Amino acid sequence: MKSLFDPGVFEHAVNRVQALQPSAPRQWGKMTPAQMLEHTARVLEMACGKGPQKQIWPGKLFSWTFRRTFLGEKPFGKNAPTGRDFVIQDEPDFAAVKNRLLAVMQELQSQGEHGCDGHVHTFFGRLSGAQWGETQYKHLDHHLRQFGA
Repeated sequence: MKSLFDPGVFEHAVNRVQALQPSAPRQWGKMTPAQMLEHTARVLEMACGKGPQKQIWPGKLFSWTFRRTFLGEKPFGKNAPTGRDFVIQDEPDFAAVKNRLLAVMQELQSQGEHGCDGHVHTFFGRLSGAQWGETQYKHLDHHLRQFGA
């Protein structure tokens, strides 16, 4: 399974982010390209151990029903719900948030699997470093495909 900790996968993901344009039409969902960049940056920060570090109670109750899909090979489905901390209401500056996302991606890559091991996902709880690398690739890929990148 692809992981952002794999140097080749990481480089390809960086190139896709760099190629994204502010006018890219969305294929599904409600976010603009700038909102998507901010959304993915916030989720990657969670993988780096920043932001919310507590599993929400619905996740404690129900995450087991979705965990296999979340961690498996199957790409994320369209229009899935997201936690309120990751919903972007305003319209960020595209160039600034693109640079922010690239910096957070680099931070994740620098931490490596061992540096992310045990960080808490707000819905799924503690994940291994390998799981963070794989799920963050899946999440970023999902949203880049949303805008044809």
